[in-house]
Amino acid sequence: MSKAQRPESPCEPREPTRTGMSKEALKQAYVDNLFFIQGRFREVATPHDLYMAAAYTARDRLLERWVRSAQLFKSSHARTVCYLSAEYLLGPHLAKTLINLGITQAAREAAEELELDFTAVLEEEEEPGLGNGGLGRLAACFMDSLATLRIPAIGYGIRYEFGIFDQRIEDGWQVEVSDNWLHNGNPWEIPRPKICFPVCYGGHTERYRDADDQWRTRWVPAMVIQGMAYDTPILGFGTDNVNLLRLWKSEAAESLDFQAFNIGDYYGAVHAKIEAETISKILYPNDEPEAGKELRLKQQYFFVSCSIQDMIRLHLNTVGPIERFDRKFVAQLNDTHPALAIAELMRLLLDEHGMDWEQAWGITHRTFCYTNHTLLPEALETWPVALLERLLPRHLEIIYEINQRFLDQVRVRFFADDARVARMSLIGEDGERRVRMAHLAVVGSHQVNGVAELHSELVRTTILRDFHDLWPERFTNVTNGVSPRRFIMVSNPRLGRLISEVCGNTGWARDLEQLRRLEEYADDPAFQARWREIKTAAKRDLAAWMAARTGVDLDPVQLFDVQAKRIHEYKRQHLNVLHIIRTYQRIKQDPNHDLVPRAFIFGGKAAPGYFAAKLLIKLINAVAEVINHDPEVNGTIRVAFMPDFNVKNGQRLYPAADLSEQISLAGKEASGTGNMKFSMNGALTIGTLDGANIEIRRAVGEENFFLFGMDAETVAHRQAEGYRPWDHYHGDPELRADIDLINSGLFSHGDTSLFRPLTDQLVNHDPFMVLADYRAYLEAQEHVSSVYRDPARWTRMSILNAARMGHFSSDRAIREYAERIWAVEPLPVESGAETTP
Repeated sequence: MSKAQRPESPCEPREPTRTGMSKEALKQAYVDNLFFIQGRFREVATPHDLYMAAAYTARDRLLERWVRSAQLFKSSHARTVCYLSAEYLLGPHLAKTLINLGITQAAREAAEELELDFTAVLEEEEEPGLGNGGLGRLAACFMDSLATLRIPAIGYGIRYEFGIFDQRIEDGWQVEVSDNWLHNGNPWEIPRPKICFPVCYGGHTERYRDADDQWRTRWVPAMVIQGMAYDTPILGFGTDNVNLLRLWKSEAAESLDFQAFNIGDYYGAVHAKIEAETISKILYPNDEPEAGKELRLKQQYFFVSCSIQDMIRLHLNTVGPIERFDRKFVAQLNDTHPALAIAELMRLLLDEHGMDWEQAWGITHRTFCYTNHTLLPEALETWPVALLERLLPRHLEIIYEINQRFLDQVRVRFFADDARVARMSLIGEDGERRVRMAHLAVVGSHQVNGVAELHSELVRTTILRDFHDLWPERFTNVTNGVSPRRFIMVSNPRLGRLISEVCGNTGWARDLEQLRRLEEYADDPAFQARWREIKTAAKRDLAAWMAARTGVDLDPVQLFDVQAKRIHEYKRQHLNVLHIIRTYQRIKQDPNHDLVPRAFIFGGKAAPGYFAAKLLIKLINAVAEVINHDPEVNGTIRVAFMPDFNVKNGQRLYPAADLSEQISLAGKEASGTGNMKFSMNGALTIGTLDGANIEIRRAVGEENFFLFGMDAETVAHRQAEGYRPWDHYHGDPELRADIDLINSGLFSHGDTSLFRPLTDQLVNHDPFMVLADYRAYLEAQEHVSSVYRDPARWTRMSILNAARMGHFSSDRAIREYAERIWAVEPLPVESGAETTP
């Protein structure tokens, strides 16, 4: 690099450019951060040093806006949304931060002049894997939209030291590797050692009379740990508003027991520290063993206790009287994981602030709202009463009191209906007595919402029907959405630039309905050609990445058929596999069979203790091994499994997909958000009438969606009358041949027993009705192939899918929450001039 290209030394005098946005200011700031924070000069800097300097350069520009935001929110006493979520899958920060600051191009030019590989710097970032899947990705999108819509908000969660496992594929099997995402430091967070709260466990409660001679309860815990805050700024797009993501790390109240140390008990001296730090050590352990369940409960209480205590601290420091707490804060429970927050706020108001029950319950009820995310009965969280009694005795007392008062209402409203009382009780009495967390969340919240029209309807009519009968006004729907900044602008910059060209600016990223302008170009041959070039470029990028990581060569000419989501039987990856096997058999039986060349691409992680899901991954890879090495077919079809599917890798996948597989059994998927991300990037959907698929199909047009399978009503009817998968197996020769081929050992080196657990489950039980939808799925796939043969028709459908996805922006979802549920108003942070990305 020439002397003229960069400053001689970071120490030379110059104009102040600490948070300047120009190319020159970014160059100087980058050199400063590499020198003063990383302690490196360019010639010895590692790739990680180069990334860290870039991250700090972007973060500096966040912090200046964050301070101004915090000052405004405090002085205005703004009503604030507190989003309580045990999971946040934020994805890499740097690229999105540059976009939201509006300086991506300036940063790219600065990097070029500093002779840096801009793309390599972005690739160096590790993403925080603080979630298992869609729940965490949704929370991240919502945080982005809250800031973009200028709504004051705090996201609360856990700073897991080890996030969701990294996934490796060895001999076709999933192998879990610890995700030590913090090992090289996290430049985006700011430790707050002074923001620290005690969290108690165990012990017993005592009754006593207070100074006013009123009976009170005192909790005498057996263990007390500390929760320390780590803050991450979340910047909105095209605004100076910065919100806060506050994650809690568990620590021992005292680092070392010197008494134990002095008598030689070295393990005992640090035991409390180890036990305390375990609570935020790792994301959701396998919750089958009792120890795993206990740790998960400790985690949930830990983060809600810290969060509620922090909210009270902020309220007393700004607004004042605790009686006005619900006017300052509204708290959204992202599923049932934070439901203990209801009991915790009651405990603090009753025991620490001396309120009576009615006043405390009124504040609590007006503070909380609850989002339900599942219809699967096994996913509705419950906790053994005995476990709560041992870990959280005071909270169990409060839950009992809530339940008693609530059931008194039920008995009056539904006179002499003991069965309903038993169904609605917060305590399940069948077998082991358990606390029903969804019931606690509903009773303690003033609003309850599902996350898609079908899901919300099924919530009202099935799993929470009794509560809807009691409080119909409490139930509503807010269909999920995703962030176009993350999943178009960052994931697919080529498409983002084309959309900006059509719309005239980047305003579409804040008003996604502007994508409608693409419709007028849907039949334009020149525009279609550009659209196909962008899709092909994304497919080339993915193919190169897959070849380097998996050794599987994909041809961008092939139709990229993608199913990427958590591996679970209800998501029916095995239905997809059966179609691949059917395609394989047809080619083998007739080598001249005319098929559209396809690359079948899978991605997703299975829970470590979920054997059937892990066996599904093995089957996918086993089928891939046979097909990809069979010279008679591998020019026509290929099968690939993307290892370690996460936000970062999803950003490679969504732009490249031609076909999006959304094939869950109708009535099982709450909403889905992957379906939205694929459609925004021009993929066509093959799917059932499940979750948000219904609304996507309505939005993009029935003719632009490949529908198959039963609807939820038909599913329920067939299951009620006694579904017999055996009849489908014997009644469809091709289906039987596909299953028999799996059992033959062809895909398992002659082992006829390896995949028997999967095939026996399908033939004998098939709880998610794979065999019932098999034939309809094959017919829909034939329709997909016929349309793909016509590039102009396929491209038109692709353009219209993207053009009509405006409703599925997370901005729209947050706007609905703000107006209909939270009653909050935007509060713009003023600056000299707002950024215009």
